[in-house]
Amino acid sequence: MNIPPRTPLVQQVTDALRRAISSGEWPVGARIPAEPALIERFAVSRGTLREAIKALSHAGMLQVRRGDGTYVRTRSEIEGAIGQAYQRHSDQDVMQVRFALDAQAARLAAGVAGEAELEQLRAILAERRRAWEVEDIEGWIDADWNFHLGVARASGNALLAELYASFGDVFHGSKLAQRLYRGFDGCRAAGHEELLEAIAAADPEAADRSTVSNLLYCLSFTEAG
Repeated sequence: MNIPPRTPLVQQVTDALRRAISSGEWPVGARIPAEPALIERFAVSRGTLREAIKALSHAGMLQVRRGDGTYVRTRSEIEGAIGQAYQRHSDQDVMQVRFALDAQAARLAAGVAGEAELEQLRAILAERRRAWEVEDIEGWIDADWNFHLGVARASGNALLAELYASFGDVFHGSKLAQRLYRGFDGCRAAGHEELLEAIAAADPEAADRSTVSNLLYCLSFTEAG
C-alpha cells in the first residue's frame, strides 16, 4: 500500500499563513497577529512559526520589521516576486509584457464573458469617463485598472487573472500618473469601449486589435518619458 507522505509541519503552517493572507483575513499593509497568538492558533513551536514566516518573507508576501512586527506586503507569492523583480526593468519592458497579457486576456474574454461581467465592465468604464472629465486622476487610475483587471478575470483563465492582478502596482503605479500630465488622452475608446464591444460581440480578433492599439498609444508616452 502506498501511503502519501505527510506534509512537513513548517509547510502546513506556511500554507495556513498564505491562506489567511490571500483570503483577505490579513489585508495588505496590516500587521499580522503577534507570535504568541499565532503559536496558540496553529499549536506549533516558536521555531516552526518563525520558519514559516521566514519562507513567506523571502517570497515577498510578508515583511518582518524588527521591534515592530510582521506586515503583509502582497496577497500572493506571484505578486511578491513580480514586485521585487520589476524594479530591475524599464517602463518599456513592463509595457511589452502588458502586450502579451492584455491581448490574450481580451481574446479569451471575447469567447467566454457573460452578461453579468459585461455589465460590470460597462459600469467601470462609465466611472472611468466621469473621473477623467472632472479631473479626478486617482479615481481615473483606479477605474482604468479595475477595467483591465476585470477583462483578465472575464477571460475564464484563473492563472492569467492572478498573474495580471500581481502587476497592479507596476501597470498602474506613480509613473502612469506622471504621464497623464503630458497630453495623455484618458478617454480613448480603443482598448476600452471598443474592446468591450468586441468582447460582447464575441470577436477575439477585434478585441486583440483594440487592445494593441491602446497599448501602442501608451507605449508612445512611455518612450517619450
